Amino acid sequence: MKDSKTGLMNRNVRKKVYFLADAHLGSVSHTDSREAERKLCRWLDEVKGDALAIYLLGDIFDYWFEYKHVVPKGFTRLLGKIGEVTDSGVEVHFFVGNHDLWLTDYLTEECGMILHFKPFVTDILGKWFFLAHGDGLGDPSCSFRFLRRIFHSKFLRKCFSAIHPRWTIPFAHAWSSHSRENGGIIPYLGEERECLIRFAKEKLEEESGIDYFVFGHRHILLDLPITGASRVIILGDWVTLFSYAEFDGEKLQLLTFNPELAEV
Repeated sequence: MKDSKTGLMNRNVRKKVYFLADAHLGSVSHTDSREAERKLCRWLDEVKGDALAIYLLGDIFDYWFEYKHVVPKGFTRLLGKIGEVTDSGVEVHFFVGNHDLWLTDYLTEECGMILHFKPFVTDILGKWFFLAHGDGLGDPSCSFRFLRRIFHSKFLRKCFSAIHPRWTIPFAHAWSSHSRENGGIIPYLGEERECLIRFAKEKLEEESGIDYFVFGHRHILLDLPITGASRVIILGDWVTLFSYAEFDGEKLQLLTFNPELAEV
């Protein structure tokens, strides 16, 4: 009877939904990737008490590739913390990004996460959300689409998995670092030039009634009203901004995490 009442109380206080993207754990972009992981664990500790669900919208890892019997070294703090959160009854949704798209079932079986390989439209506390990492959406670049086709090829993934991890993992990190050094973080381009904003507007022409489009990928903070009551939210990142979004059923707000205010 006591456990039943405790469970009821937990459900009653869980009234918020959280969104976070682009931690890029393991990346050289972090001054200390392990400390960034610790901060993310402290954030999970802070939000898990009132969370109905947590949505991780891609590129949580700078590189992730699941072989049949092998997964990348590291991230034990985060994976253990997520397992603890899901064991407590909180849904944790994991969206693949363009850096951590090579997933199978490890994160589901070991950590209890719900995986999403495509954009996802869902009702959250009475509002309709379009959720995705954001890579490729509305982007007309032929070179990006070509690379995306390569990375999503099942045949090429199988070929890649035949190579020993001692070669593939350093290569993947070198590729990621080179790409970031050459491309960098592009500042906000304006409403007419941002691919994700254009995509959201075009999507509303096909499917009206979406209240929030929530994306990662761009590493910028954005809360922009577009057609009607719809808004485009871009979540920033967990590299320099340590930002996330919180939705309580009435208001969605972008926030930054102050680790000094959280207990380890």
